[in-house]
Amino acid sequence: MPQQDGQIFVGASRNPDESINKDEFLTLKFGNRHGLVTGATGTGKTVTLQVLAEGFSKAGVPVFCADIKGDLSGIAVKGEAKDFLLKRAEEIGLSPYEFDQFPVIFWDIYGEKGHRVRTTIAEMGPLLLARLMDASEAQEGVLNIAFKIADENGLALLDLKDFQALLNYMGENASELSSKYGLISKSSVGSLQRSLLVLEQQGAENFFGEPALKISDIMRVSNDGYGQVSVLAADKLMMNPRLYATFLLWLLSELFEELPEVGDPEKPKLVFFFDEAHLLFNDAPKVLIERVEQVVRLIRSKGVGVYFVTQNPLDVPETVLAQLGNRVQHALRAYSPREQKAVQTAASTFRPNPAFDCTQVITTLGTGEALVSMLEGKGAPSIVERTLIRPPSGRIGPVSDAERRAVINASPVAGLYDQTIDRESAYEILTERARKAAAPQSDNAGDGWTLPGFGGDSNKTSGRGRSGYQRETIMEAALKSVARTVATQVGRALVRGILGSLKR
Repeated sequence: MPQQDGQIFVGASRNPDESINKDEFLTLKFGNRHGLVTGATGTGKTVTLQVLAEGFSKAGVPVFCADIKGDLSGIAVKGEAKDFLLKRAEEIGLSPYEFDQFPVIFWDIYGEKGHRVRTTIAEMGPLLLARLMDASEAQEGVLNIAFKIADENGLALLDLKDFQALLNYMGENASELSSKYGLISKSSVGSLQRSLLVLEQQGAENFFGEPALKISDIMRVSNDGYGQVSVLAADKLMMNPRLYATFLLWLLSELFEELPEVGDPEKPKLVFFFDEAHLLFNDAPKVLIERVEQVVRLIRSKGVGVYFVTQNPLDVPETVLAQLGNRVQHALRAYSPREQKAVQTAASTFRPNPAFDCTQVITTLGTGEALVSMLEGKGAPSIVERTLIRPPSGRIGPVSDAERRAVINASPVAGLYDQTIDRESAYEILTERARKAAAPQSDNAGDGWTLPGFGGDSNKTSGRGRSGYQRETIMEAALKSVARTVATQVGRALVRGILGSLKR
C-alpha cells in the first residue's frame, strides 16, 4: 500500500498463523509525540530509520539524522530492484513498490563528507561545555564564571583559542577575580586548560567557530515538496562519543530555543533522529538527564519529533522513555540477566496483544521484523502488532564518493559553511591587551576604573596604576566594537545556559 495522506506506511502486521493481518501506519499528526526504535545489532534498525525518514520527507517534513556507519547515505540515491526487497514488498502487499531518491544535505563536523557544521563556544554554553570536558563541580563553577566575565566585558567566545585566552587571563588574575566573582581555583583553571588541549587533539576545534549553523538550514523543503533530509556523517565523529552526544544535544537545545510554539500541528516541523542514544545518557549527571527529559517533553509544542535509536530500551532513562509514544522494537537477545531484563522492560511498555506473548516474540523476531505500536485515535498507543517492515524506496547501503560529491555540490547550502571566518574575538582582544600592557606606557593618564589585572598586574606602583587607565581606555574602545555584534548573541546564550534556558 502506498503512503496515504496524513500517514506513513511502516509495514504490515501478521497473525499468529503468519497470514497478513493489517497495515501499520505512523500518523503524521502524532509525529511530534516522539518515538523509539530499538533492537540488537543486525536486526534492521537502520532500515527502519530510513523508512521513517523517507516517509517524513515525502510528507514534506524536514529530517535530521546521524549516519553512524555510512549506510544511511543511500537515501540520497534512487533504490534498485533486488530480490529480497521485491519479496518483502509482495509479502506485505506494497503495490506499486516505487523506488525514489530524496533531497539530502550532507553535514560533517570535519568537513570531509559534507558541509562543515559548527557552533560557537558562547552558543554551546557552560552546562554542555562542562559535559563535553567531563568537568568536576568545581571546574563547572569556573566555567560559569568565565562565561559571566566574557558577557560583562563583551568578549566574544567563538572558538577554542578564545576560551583558552580567557582561561589564561583568569589563571593569572585568580586572586583579584575571586573577590568579585567567587573562588577561582588555579588548579581548576589548569585542569580546564588541559581538557581543552585534549579536545583539540580529538578534533573539537573543527566544531567551534564561525559561520555557525543556522537552524533554518536543517528545516528546508525542496522545490518538489519533499522535506530535506540532513544526514550527519558520524563514522569518524563516533571516535569521540562524548563530542557526538554533546553536539546532538546542543542541536536539540537550539531547536527548543529558537522555534516558536505551534501546539500540535497536522505534521511535525522537523523530525530529529538520535542514533546511538545510549551515548547521551552514559555517565550523565542527574541534572543533565532531568534537563533532557524536560526538553523532550516541551519541544513537542515546537512541532519537533525526537526519535531515539538504540540497541537496548534500558539505555534510555524511564523519565525520557515515558515521553516516547511511537515504538518499533526489533529483536533482542536474552542471554545475560541484563538482556533478559531488557526484554521484559520492552515487553511491558507495549499495549498487550492477546494473540501473542510479547516477551517471547521479541527474542524470535526475524531481520526486518519488529513489534510496532503507534499512537492512534486521540493519542493512545495502538495494540502492539508483530510487523514486517516495508522495504525503503532509496538505496540500502552507502553512496559512492562520486555520488556524495555530486550531492554536496548541488546542495542548497553549498558555499555557506565551507570557509572558516575568524573575526575579532576574545583571543585577539586579550592578545592585543597583553601586548600593550608589556609596552612602555605614558604616566600622563588620569585616574579611572579598571577591571583588576585585565592585561596588567594590579599590584603596581601608583604611577604605573595611572598608566593603567590609558590601557583601559584602549580596551574600552576595542570592547565597544565587538559588543555591537556579539552582545546580543552572547547574552542570550548566557541567560539560557543552553539547557538551563527552560522557563519554569
